[in-house]
Amino acid sequence: MMPAGIMMPTMMSLNAGDVGSGFASSTSHLTLGQMMFQPSMMDGGSFTGQLHHILDMGGGAAIGDGGGHGAPTTSDGADITGNLREEELESKSGSDNHEGAGGVSCDDLLHDPNQRPTKKKRYHRHTLHQINELEAFFKECPHPDDKQRKELSRELGLEPLQVKFWFQNKRTQMKMQHERHENSNLLAENEKLRADNLRYREALSNTSCPNCGVPTAVGEMTYDEHNLRLENARLRDEIDRISAIAAKYVGKPVLNYPLMSSPVLPRPSDLCTFSGQTSLGDEMYGARDLLRSITGPTDEDKPMIVKLAVAAMEELIRMAQMNEPLWMPGVDGTTSVLNKEEYIRTFPGGIGPTPSDLKTEASRETAVVIMNHINLVEILMDVSQWSTVFSGIVSRALTVDVLSTGVAGNYNGALQVMTAEFQLPTPLVPTRESYFLRYCKQHSDRTWAVVDVSLESLRPSAAAIKSRRRPSGCVIQEMPNGYSKVTWVEHVEVDDRGVHNIYKHMVSSGIAFGAKRWVATLDRQFERLESAMATSITAGDVGVITTAEGRKSMLKLAERMVISFCSGVSASTAHTWTTLSGSGADDVRVMTRKSIHDPGRPPGIVLSAATSFWLPVSPMKVFGFLRDENTRNEWDILSNGGVVQEMAHIANGRDTGNCVSLLRVSSTNSNQSNMLILQESCTDSTASLVIYAPVDIVAMNVVLNGGDPDYVALLPSGFAILPDGTPPVDGGGVSTEAAGSGGSLLTVAFQILVDSVPTAKLSLGSVATVNNLIACTVERIKASLAGENQSIMDPAGKSREYIE
Repeated sequence: MMPAGIMMPTMMSLNAGDVGSGFASSTSHLTLGQMMFQPSMMDGGSFTGQLHHILDMGGGAAIGDGGGHGAPTTSDGADITGNLREEELESKSGSDNHEGAGGVSCDDLLHDPNQRPTKKKRYHRHTLHQINELEAFFKECPHPDDKQRKELSRELGLEPLQVKFWFQNKRTQMKMQHERHENSNLLAENEKLRADNLRYREALSNTSCPNCGVPTAVGEMTYDEHNLRLENARLRDEIDRISAIAAKYVGKPVLNYPLMSSPVLPRPSDLCTFSGQTSLGDEMYGARDLLRSITGPTDEDKPMIVKLAVAAMEELIRMAQMNEPLWMPGVDGTTSVLNKEEYIRTFPGGIGPTPSDLKTEASRETAVVIMNHINLVEILMDVSQWSTVFSGIVSRALTVDVLSTGVAGNYNGALQVMTAEFQLPTPLVPTRESYFLRYCKQHSDRTWAVVDVSLESLRPSAAAIKSRRRPSGCVIQEMPNGYSKVTWVEHVEVDDRGVHNIYKHMVSSGIAFGAKRWVATLDRQFERLESAMATSITAGDVGVITTAEGRKSMLKLAERMVISFCSGVSASTAHTWTTLSGSGADDVRVMTRKSIHDPGRPPGIVLSAATSFWLPVSPMKVFGFLRDENTRNEWDILSNGGVVQEMAHIANGRDTGNCVSLLRVSSTNSNQSNMLILQESCTDSTASLVIYAPVDIVAMNVVLNGGDPDYVALLPSGFAILPDGTPPVDGGGVSTEAAGSGGSLLTVAFQILVDSVPTAKLSLGSVATVNNLIACTVERIKASLAGENQSIMDPAGKSREYIE
């Protein structure tokens, strides 16, 4: 039997000069495991002595003498050198893989460290055919699975492990080649940048004065720059002086950064944060009135503003916490009514007595919203996010001046001077413009407060004041589950003589601009945001959009549609409504607008028409009728009697009515193509909206696949449904439901592109067509809802039945 040293020649570590070529070549495939665990190399015996002993057994022939002494042989006369070379060739792998080598495994050594190696596995060098087949398969599939490896091994006559190791080594080789290529590219780019840097430095070192041509050193200060630095230092000293005056009021220096930007229109959010976009520019509504003309407060006014902010914050906290006798229970038992006499006794200062021509509106509402207090404070203090979240209430808003940005990276102590226009989605209620300060303060680890108070007293040259805000705002308490408890206080004084008669009761009851509407809007918007951020949507119903990108794009497009509708239908001072006929509540009001260079609107002349009227039907019944695609043919003239089918939808709230839908109108006329309609319906206890717009099929496919929705042209039309403020009564004249569930105030509005040329003139025929369209729609709605008639007190206080 041959000794172990002869059975495993690949484990010898000899120089080519010491042994024959067979031994020398075998060392190129020696593995680390083989070197570490060979007994012949680790014990005290000399490897050279063992070799001579073996040779002596074969007759003492010499090895490597370069002459013709013959090859060493064993006792039976076999050629040892030939055997070794044959063994060596058989033990090599054509794929340069060493992991499949035989011998003692690590697991065996862990069980028995003294175990000597057994006979080594033999495997053959890969043939050219095998390598070609493996290379071809690697190009198609670099990561074959077990089934593919077994199939390859059968076809090529290899073991599955050999195929596995070949692919591992090939992937490693390709990775190294790719890294070397990338390193070469990076080195070349680095050299190029180094050369550019040297060239630029040389050019800078040779600069000269453009006036006199004298060489100048980099960093040398010019005469004008020196004067600017002196002026800058003087202004900084002035800021420090003003800050010292204000520090005693807010406890920190007051920064003065005049922003004087353009009025911020409500803009679509990014759905993770309510950030604005520039697609709704000032050209859309032509803001050329008060908001542009307001200037920031003077240096003399700023100490007074700081003092007023501190006093207003104290008043808001007490207004939110106190109950009787300051707040008395309402008639329905669910609302609170401000005791004016007690208010005057409790807060004798403030912004002064109420002017005789202004009426007081005061309300308080508490609710829990699904938003943490930090994000909620950020939304209230960012004018763009604030106007977007409350787009149904805020028509336009502007930050005039920032007197303090807060402390330690948050809004604690932030103080701003702002102006805003508050709206109701109807042309029959004038908007309310207000010039006010907004102050934010953290009262404890879990409580924040944001307060507004009017600054109209700082504008003595302004026209007669039509509305002003006494300390109003909200107190936010953090809850353990991450939600926030919000207590909202609205306390305003307003001239309501311009409000139409059918809206007077709703406005005076506080539903139109009161705390309940602010809180309801806030809660609904956060439900919408939660739906937009949802990641796991089950496709339980047909048409549910489950992809995150598609949901986000479609919700963003629908949000822009809602904002455009609300701002376009109100009585904003940026609009010019013209009444077409009569003087009653059903009068149609029209307005024209040119659309130019606005990717979100089709170019041309846009004609808007709106009308508002009262219905003796509850708001929820009107809302359900208008949003249902099955009853759309009863009022939608433009659908031409076609079948309306919901193709896709996104639920964005707890109420089933809060939904964004994509509707398809199948035309009954074979010559007309089908039409797609994007619709959003939303409702809360204070208002409901059903807004829709025809959309291009190709553009909607892009949106549903997660594309940018800002370039989809929209002309939104729809309905605003508001409670009239009078609850239904039973036979004895007692209210049977909460306020707001009585009759409805419905606003119908259309936007139609009458000419695709922006410079064209509006024809009387187009106006007459739109007037007939809106009149027919109103008549159809009244006829369809006649069966829902209730005995309801109308806003004038008289009980009446609906009569066609």
